[in-house]
Amino acid sequence: MLFSEPAFLFLFLPVLLWTHWLIPRRLSNLLLAVVSLGFYAWGEKEYVVIMAASILLNYVAGRGVASSRAQTVRRVWLVVAVVGNLSILAFFKYADFIARNLNLLLDKLGAGTFEPMDIHLPIGISFFTFQSMSYVIDTYRRRTVVQTNPVNLALYVSLFPQLIAGPIVRYETIARQITHRVLSSALFESGVKRFIVGLAKKMIIANALAFPADQIFQLPADQRTMPIAWLGILCYTLQIYFDFSGYSDMAIGLGRMFGFRFRENFRYPYIARSVTEFWRRWHISLSSWFRDYLYIPLGGSRGSRWQTYRNLMLVFLLCGLWHGANWAFVAWGLYHGLFLVIERMGFSRLIQRCWIPLQHLYAMLVVMIGWVFFRVATGPLDRANPLEFGLGYCKSLFGWQVAPESIRSVEEYLSAYLGFVLLAGIVGSTEMARSSRIAAMRWTRGRRYWRALVRAVSQFLYFLVLCYCILLIGSDSHNPFIYFQF
Repeated sequence: MLFSEPAFLFLFLPVLLWTHWLIPRRLSNLLLAVVSLGFYAWGEKEYVVIMAASILLNYVAGRGVASSRAQTVRRVWLVVAVVGNLSILAFFKYADFIARNLNLLLDKLGAGTFEPMDIHLPIGISFFTFQSMSYVIDTYRRRTVVQTNPVNLALYVSLFPQLIAGPIVRYETIARQITHRVLSSALFESGVKRFIVGLAKKMIIANALAFPADQIFQLPADQRTMPIAWLGILCYTLQIYFDFSGYSDMAIGLGRMFGFRFRENFRYPYIARSVTEFWRRWHISLSSWFRDYLYIPLGGSRGSRWQTYRNLMLVFLLCGLWHGANWAFVAWGLYHGLFLVIERMGFSRLIQRCWIPLQHLYAMLVVMIGWVFFRVATGPLDRANPLEFGLGYCKSLFGWQVAPESIRSVEEYLSAYLGFVLLAGIVGSTEMARSSRIAAMRWTRGRRYWRALVRAVSQFLYFLVLCYCILLIGSDSHNPFIYFQF
């Protein structure tokens, strides 16, 4: 069930909100846990058993880590949890990928091959697996207190706002909220507004940009001119940001409606001046997870330069694989890791001496080229070799794969509405809107009449945006969230 579906907006959410506000507080966690598991089962049916098994595994392992005095026993429980979680993830996400690549090798050697298993990938398995692992690891490190109530742990793992596509919520950040959260009208109102912002990002901007991006990426090389290629990657660059940050906004907003405060997952990544800064702003919950649970345990930047470079490349190799079992994802991860290494080698100091717009241009150029491989990995493009197709698209971007006989022009994809959406996307991906809002709040401070007027106008605009989004939903402009497949 999508957050942008009528069944969610007009049935599931209103009924759950009313029930949650009316029942005794002591039953709210049980209600949310049961409903969240039901929410997952709505789309995944029997695969909810996998989530239940994950909850049971991490509950038992967490209790084992916390109750054991001997360090050796605590480590055994930790290993059980980590191996168990990674085994579940590896089987459903990477078994077919490994089998396909082994078949290629065995075929060249003239040996027998494996039958494809066509394993279904449960939605959101990467997210709830990483959340569960962080809980047991933090319990082992004594950064958080073990959860003895299985219902509360089930709620943490399965909480429906962030269950399917993140953000990855650390247990230590919401442990107290699970047992002692406070509901207030102000928090609820801010949650509704944040949800509307996320819905608008998805329905108004991301969905509008998805259509031309899909069309252009489907074009064969002999029809993809340089301007068309740049329009396609520009559309996709804005689409993936507003699609994913829109989902995160909706998750944060829904969390607030039920008394939870999730941390931010995006901080305007497209205003970054380097690739390093981009990763401090993009998908913060994932990048910080890899930093705290992989990069730092590997030694981080405490060893020699070459050890640091090795750690960065390994982390981003795994970051690429986390996104999907596809060589194009691996290439995307290694590509970003390579630029982080280059910046660590001293290139960042050179960039910092440049004119600030050139710094932004450098960061965006690197990120946009990387998105080419991310896009061909997510598909569907029906390409036998996604890496080859991605390289061909990059050649089109720089005029190295010219399409002189193409009968297509960039005007075929541009329209007045698309131009408006592109402009809104570019402005919305900067801090201009946030700065204007802060300036308005400062200006109205001490001016009660103007403050009330600005508040009324703001709420009316939120209402209009919500109405427009509902119209778009009614027009069947369906487009699933990109990160649902991870």
